[in-house]
Amino acid sequence: MEVKLWNDKRERELLESYADLYAIIKATEKLERAYVRDLVSAADYEAECLKLISQFNSLSSSLAGAVTVPRFVQAYRLDCPAALNRLLQSGVPATVELRAASSSSAPAAAAASAASIAHCVQTFITAMDAVKLNMLANDQVRPLLQDVATSMARLGSLLPPDFEGKVKVNEWLGKLHKMGAADELTEQQARQLNFDLDSAYSAFLAALPAGM
Repeated sequence: MEVKLWNDKRERELLESYADLYAIIKATEKLERAYVRDLVSAADYEAECLKLISQFNSLSSSLAGAVTVPRFVQAYRLDCPAALNRLLQSGVPATVELRAASSSSAPAAAAASAASIAHCVQTFITAMDAVKLNMLANDQVRPLLQDVATSMARLGSLLPPDFEGKVKVNEWLGKLHKMGAADELTEQQARQLNFDLDSAYSAFLAALPAGM
């Protein structure tokens, strides 16, 4: 006798989201332990951690009406203290925290700057992942690009007004502003947006000061 795990598409998508959330938490726990044991480089750790944090934020927001993370952890008996600290309490990689703490001149400003940079990275990754997952409706893409634009603006003088990333993102926001909420990007537009976001992200990383 076949056992059905879901009754409709909505239940199936919910269970798949649960599986993704479980995987993200477990992966973060393993990554944190690997970093503490010096089994992964600081650069690789930070890149993967930022990606997991971004994925976690997106997924936990979409599940807000279905389950809270603490209840999810309790229900599935997850023993992942390091992951929960990183995902729920800190919100930034340990390397970012260490760089902020090591600044002796202006620790509060350094912490704010490091957190702002980390947040900007997360918004870029979230937007790029959404396009790759074919989330191409205007009401899906536009808020993500607005988050990218806002996070870059908060970096102040770190990025000049004519910064390549700002220009490209604002151009896309202008295009999307003229579209209806349900209108979707064409395959060609999606490909171009993905290329422009990737280029803007690379330019953003290159613009960061040494040591950040």
